[in-house]
Amino acid sequence: MAKAKQSSSAALDFAFFNYLWAFYQENKGTIRKSYRELSKKFLDYNDPTNRIDAFLRRPQFEALETYVFLKEFLNNAKVEKIFEDWYDSKNQFENRKATGFGEDDSLQGSLLLGDVIELKNYQAVLKKMKDNSRSYPNYIFALTMGTGKTLLMATCIFYEFLLANKWPKDEKYCHNALIFAPDKTVLQSLREIETFDISKVVPKEYVGIFDANLKFHFLDEAGTSLSTMDGSKFNLIVSNTQKIILKRQHAEKSAAQQLFENNQPDYGEFTDLYGDLGLPANEDDLKTNQRFEKLSRLPQLGIFVDEAHHSFGKALKKDMMGGTTKTDNSLRRTIDELAKNLNEAGTRVVACFNYTGTPYVGEDVLPEVVYAFNLKNAIQEHYLKSPAVHSYTTTRTEDFVKIAVKDFLEATKDIKPEGLLPKLAFFASTVEELTEELKPELERQLAEHGISSDKILVNVGDAKRTTSDDIRNFNNLDVPGTEGSEKQFILLVNKGREGWNCRSLFGVAMYRSPKSKVFVLQATMRCLRSIGNKQYTGSI
Repeated sequence: MAKAKQSSSAALDFAFFNYLWAFYQENKGTIRKSYRELSKKFLDYNDPTNRIDAFLRRPQFEALETYVFLKEFLNNAKVEKIFEDWYDSKNQFENRKATGFGEDDSLQGSLLLGDVIELKNYQAVLKKMKDNSRSYPNYIFALTMGTGKTLLMATCIFYEFLLANKWPKDEKYCHNALIFAPDKTVLQSLREIETFDISKVVPKEYVGIFDANLKFHFLDEAGTSLSTMDGSKFNLIVSNTQKIILKRQHAEKSAAQQLFENNQPDYGEFTDLYGDLGLPANEDDLKTNQRFEKLSRLPQLGIFVDEAHHSFGKALKKDMMGGTTKTDNSLRRTIDELAKNLNEAGTRVVACFNYTGTPYVGEDVLPEVVYAFNLKNAIQEHYLKSPAVHSYTTTRTEDFVKIAVKDFLEATKDIKPEGLLPKLAFFASTVEELTEELKPELERQLAEHGISSDKILVNVGDAKRTTSDDIRNFNNLDVPGTEGSEKQFILLVNKGREGWNCRSLFGVAMYRSPKSKVFVLQATMRCLRSIGNKQYTGSI
């Protein structure tokens, strides 16, 4: 019985992405011979070992290398097909050497294939991959928070458009890109792509192509319609997942609803715009909104999913491995239906590229992971601040606020990286707790240190407590010279987790006892983003 358990564990622990990366490293010279010259030029421009002023960090570049490897050498094959060919040493993997790894995943040398993964384990992993297979290639790039997933996504999209412009008939390349963000906070952080200097990752002689053709669409408001032209190219669309979603009607329609639907006027060319006003459902009783319909008319669509809010836990597993039943309204079903509609229209979803913080869900390795870079390595290689964790038995006390403020001020004395004041964030459980307990006590402690209460910023999602000026200041915490950059103590309720990119945040204090490990991990990691030209410490 113990032996069977060990075999099962081996199947779960086997991380194919390690072996895929080892194969690439061992055969890079041969692999690159199959690449188009433009692909090689794009890679060379972004290679930190090739160009001293290359913009991408090493893990970002390695992920880009994997991205191009999947496209140019493996022709956007599904993960299970790549795994089968690798195991059988056939097609592009012909004559490969088996590779073994130690406990730390370091390359140990060439071993017999049987020493790498037993047949039983191979079949278990392959079954897992096939069970999760979609009608389109589905890849996961797992890079921990703070290593630059947003700009990595942008770089991959720019690569797609550059190659699609040169070879428009090649079905490997995306002509349009859709980025799904999990919520409004992450959606706003993705605006960085629109203002990003493309010449940092695209050779300067090709930047003009983007100036002339690239079109941005941000669907950040509920009433925003998608204004893409049917059949057009080089649209980069960023949307909250709730803004493009399949809806299922469960309740029986009233007589008034039926009358309204049966007497819908003909809106002519504006039908799409009013497509979500309650038109009759199809035989599957599904209705789609205007954005979904517009997306279904874009050729060669690449889908990029920012899964930051699902980096840990069962929610990511549900989205990555969820079924396609009629009652499943998940993001995965929306993507599946988009792919179905595009196929029926004669075009298709080229692939879905998922970006998340970890290759694991619990103890399971997500089978679609093709590249991973973990938190430990990011800290060791100075891509993040070094964490200092302080544990307290009780945190909802005056003493906790007093200690947290005192320790923070001592740790950040005379520090002002990039001209920005270091900041400390307090997470409270409720708005009432924040306003009646935490904020008054914080004001008292700041007064003890001769600090004005004007240094406090409250963000709780309640218009009575958080004004539009507060939101602007919250978004400007890292913008030198603004009123927001002068705020130093940030009080939060259900804000400031996934997608909050505040590099001047040097400390996180939990004025609460959260039950969710996911919440703790997401919130505390906010203070680890790097800033300046040295590795600072983030206090938790």
